[in-house]
Amino acid sequence: MRVLIQLRPSPDLVAAVADPGRTATTSDVADGLPGVELDTAFVPVAVPRPVPTAGGDPLSLNQPLDFSLAAEDASVLVRGTISDDELASRVTLLPGLRPDVVGIFADPVIESSPACGGDPPVGDWHDVERLLNVAGLQAEGLDGAGVALAVLDTGVNTAHTAKHLGRAVTLDAERCWSPAGVRGRPGEFEVDHGTMCAFDALIAAPQASLIDIPVLLSTRPGGSAMDGLLSDAVAAFAHLRNVLDAQPAESRALVVNNSWGSFSPEWDFPVGHPGNYSDNAAHPFNLMVAALDRAGADVLFAAGNCGSQCPDGRCAYTNRPIVGANSHPKALSIGGIDVNGERVGYSSQGPGRLTARKPDICAYTHFSGSKAFGAGEPDSGTSAAAPVAAGLVAAVRTRWPAATLSPAQLRALLRRTAEDRSEVGFDYDYGYGIVDPAGVIAALRRRSRSAA
Repeated sequence: MRVLIQLRPSPDLVAAVADPGRTATTSDVADGLPGVELDTAFVPVAVPRPVPTAGGDPLSLNQPLDFSLAAEDASVLVRGTISDDELASRVTLLPGLRPDVVGIFADPVIESSPACGGDPPVGDWHDVERLLNVAGLQAEGLDGAGVALAVLDTGVNTAHTAKHLGRAVTLDAERCWSPAGVRGRPGEFEVDHGTMCAFDALIAAPQASLIDIPVLLSTRPGGSAMDGLLSDAVAAFAHLRNVLDAQPAESRALVVNNSWGSFSPEWDFPVGHPGNYSDNAAHPFNLMVAALDRAGADVLFAAGNCGSQCPDGRCAYTNRPIVGANSHPKALSIGGIDVNGERVGYSSQGPGRLTARKPDICAYTHFSGSKAFGAGEPDSGTSAAAPVAAGLVAAVRTRWPAATLSPAQLRALLRRTAEDRSEVGFDYDYGYGIVDPAGVIAALRRRSRSAA
């Protein structure tokens, strides 16, 4: 089983891992662990320590937390493999044998979220553009200019995206990042799932700067061309934390789209095990999500395609399929509707596992748009809905950086203004409702007047 091993080495080694200008290798940090085949290609990642701002449980993600990367606080992650025959004993023995071993966590397979096939597109991306009130957003100066928009997926092809959008696309090549072993130049990957996500995000935020992060192209023995390992997402989030920290505090704006998730408990430790990912707020990746939110990033995840009417064939969670970071309280979990406002049958329903009220909101999917999968194929799945919503968030960030509207405040605004689709205000099919850009614009205008 692939695992992430959390270590607390000497402060000087922690400092070397945390410093983006220095390089520390797996052998520097771990120098061998009994029964573990360490992955030397994986660059160690520093994990910040959660610190409650007003006392309380540091592993509760529903309270305000600060995150410390100080050498005396942070820990370090390395990646490795433990034989299935020795898994239980090694997970139990290693922390006792090595005082620097803090914990051992699942490194599950993560996969993109395309939809179940067969149904033709419903409308096209110009319908989405109209429903997102892009003209109204641009009249308010909200077009994504100056906003970094990270697409964690299979890589982006900017030439294809620009051709089908009919306008230029901005790529921030210096801030792009790839897992070890992934070949290809930022913005020049094969047209695939990641290109669809980039296209859909740019509908509402055409001037945003794309950061291309092909986490789903990382390789593992027996893996497919469209899956990766959660450890690569951990490393990607560490990179994005550095991107965010390099931005001026007063204009900080980073939107992170994740149209992927974990479909099966096969690659995870059981619920209740300290190394579990699906239900465990203390898993290092779930902590990284909270830390990036706290630093000022907007993190969005697709709710997944395990809806009861038309579940993806890979869906192996028998209930509550919105798992791990896709159900994180500090992230927006996005369900899917078509351009007629009807929920698509594959859109995963709540409750979520880290927090029950998921999905948060729904956005548009199953429309003709990027043509990433062919001329007659829709941009589909909650994979398309998430970047559509991410584009709206990036548009808002044009004039409302995190310093003036925190990620938590923006999440609350999106939920409050959503078009309710039920009689109870929240339900597990639509969340708080369908994203409503006109309502968002009106709320921002009121906020501006009250601040004047």
